[in-house]
Amino acid sequence: MCKGLAALPHSCLERAKEIKIKLGILLQKPDSVGDIVIPYNEKPEKPAKTHKPSLDEALQWRDSLDKLLQNNYGLASFKSFLKSEFSEENLEFWIACEDYKKIKSPAKMAEKAKQIYEEFIQTEAPKEVNIDHFTKDITMKNLVEPSLSSFDMAQKRIHALMEKDSLPRFVRSEFYQELIKQ
Repeated sequence: MCKGLAALPHSCLERAKEIKIKLGILLQKPDSVGDIVIPYNEKPEKPAKTHKPSLDEALQWRDSLDKLLQNNYGLASFKSFLKSEFSEENLEFWIACEDYKKIKSPAKMAEKAKQIYEEFIQTEAPKEVNIDHFTKDITMKNLVEPSLSSFDMAQKRIHALMEKDSLPRFVRSEFYQELIKQ
């Protein structure tokens, strides 16, 4: 850790100045909403190399999150969309739960359960999902002796949230609109 200005390496000092400039820009009041530009360098991921769905398949996704999640192209498109909104934690949790259900070894199950809990469920988790306290408490009790159904209630809540909130936003998005222009 740097101990004072004299001890700062040149690159560390440059980085501090860069951060100061960016903060200064963000703290300025814009003349209009159109003046707000927050640079985002990372490009969204392209969907996995799978076959593009037919128009009928893609149109079914509007009414069925499950059909979207079962289609590799749809899942990749949905994930890219959620990443572009910085809201991919719900989908990542749902996928982690699906992977968890495939585990056969009790030792691996316990290890994966702990990982999922620490990444998505515990308070202040890096990718904490938004579940109510009751669901969180039930999930924590289920993890005392992990089983294939330990995350079922939480996964169902997150699925319902994606169905109610994320899916309609995806369907209105440019990602989806481009896909159904055939």
